[in-house]
Amino acid sequence: MTAALTARRPALAAGLADALRRAVGGAWVLTDPDDLLLYAYDGSVDEALPDAVVFPDTCGQVQAVVRLALRHGVPVVARGAGTGLSGGAIARRGGIVVSTSRMNRILEVDPRNRRAVVEPGVVNADLSAHTRRFGFHYAPDPSSQKACTLGGNIATNAGGPHTLLYGVTTNHVLGVEFVTMDGRVVAASGLADSPGYDLPGLVCGSEGTFGIVTKAVVQLVHLPASVRTLLASFDDVDSCSAAVSGIVAAGIVPAAVEMMDQLAVHAIDQFVPRANLPVDAAAVLLLDVDGVPAELREQEAAIRDVLRANRARDIRAAQSAAERDLFWLGRKSAFGAMGRISPDYYVQDGVIPRTAIAPVLDEVRRISQAFEVPIANVFHAGDGNLHPLLLFDNRVHGALERVIEAGTAILQACVDVGGMLSGEHGIGMEKQAAMPLVFGPADLDAMRRAQRVFDPHGLFNPDKIFPAPAGCAEVDNLRRLAAPNGSAV
Repeated sequence: MTAALTARRPALAAGLADALRRAVGGAWVLTDPDDLLLYAYDGSVDEALPDAVVFPDTCGQVQAVVRLALRHGVPVVARGAGTGLSGGAIARRGGIVVSTSRMNRILEVDPRNRRAVVEPGVVNADLSAHTRRFGFHYAPDPSSQKACTLGGNIATNAGGPHTLLYGVTTNHVLGVEFVTMDGRVVAASGLADSPGYDLPGLVCGSEGTFGIVTKAVVQLVHLPASVRTLLASFDDVDSCSAAVSGIVAAGIVPAAVEMMDQLAVHAIDQFVPRANLPVDAAAVLLLDVDGVPAELREQEAAIRDVLRANRARDIRAAQSAAERDLFWLGRKSAFGAMGRISPDYYVQDGVIPRTAIAPVLDEVRRISQAFEVPIANVFHAGDGNLHPLLLFDNRVHGALERVIEAGTAILQACVDVGGMLSGEHGIGMEKQAAMPLVFGPADLDAMRRAQRVFDPHGLFNPDKIFPAPAGCAEVDNLRRLAAPNGSAV
């Protein structure tokens, strides 16, 4: 933690701390500075100290906390597991962090209608483990699924490797219950035959700026009858990239297509050697196809043809469920594995067309050289969701500032090919200054107006998503920042 952070002493308005304790119970309110430090950060590089952390157990308790915050004019930030990668759960202006960790119940499973009712603190992987007995699972599977919660997934519209076939969080949320800034409870259905506006679709990806989700109705998916997992290695990144677009162009939509470059594979091999990934390959593809066995044989044969046509040097098929799990353990451990080769990393989350993967990765290599920052690439290649990991040592003066500049340059490269700033991590604090690279003043104003409908006081997760007001000069400066040579883009 920085000295500036630890020096800040929390100070709630007189009587507010006691009122919070009456609302949720004395044991479930933290105000001691040492306790608050644990909630001053998430998985990003940003940090800020809250004034209090509360742990409500019911929707009614959430309402009470929000009403107290409004009465005292104090910001409110919802927090799940703290695994977010954009600073979305950080109390940038202080105030009250509302942790949903106690609201972790699976309230109902309805196999006949393929849905479940859950509280926001339910861990993503726990829902699939619970519903497996009924022959179902919850499809969106972020790499942090063993820790991240469904409330946080809804906030950022999280994705994952298998959303290439199944879709991201918003495609699986049928309804939400959430508390607005005046303490009202809104229960909105997103069923196909529901009249009115699609409020669940609006809440998904809103990053806690509309309200606090207290319940969700989610769609369940049948477990596939069979799964085949392939691991293909290549001697160059361009061939690997071409194979990705070639597979989809051939009319094949695998359940997942993940790409890892050599630096990422080296880190994973040190962290999970049992995964047995080809460390001498320039790039690796990990693919899942699922369905009925006869269909899978045809799909696998077609995929192998595309991989060979793009000079795959080796294609391995998992011979057992255990080997398949090891392949995926390696992939899903990639971010954690970076600790084997670097003290710190900064991750970006741009989205590009599949056909632009090779040229954008070339640009990422150029940015890596220009800024003298090692960059490992491990990402959802099937839907063009890049996750470049910029490696650095935060103990070195100026290192963090340099990787942030390099990350901005990568975002500009994504925008230049028709891409977007985020695929699943959200904008949060990390990318809000980059929003003008994609959205004009009218676009941003429309978004702000929508946010003010739900929170006219601006107390829900303030200072997130939207950039500070800036003129043309500030936007030009941002574009220069995104250019490694410092020239205008």
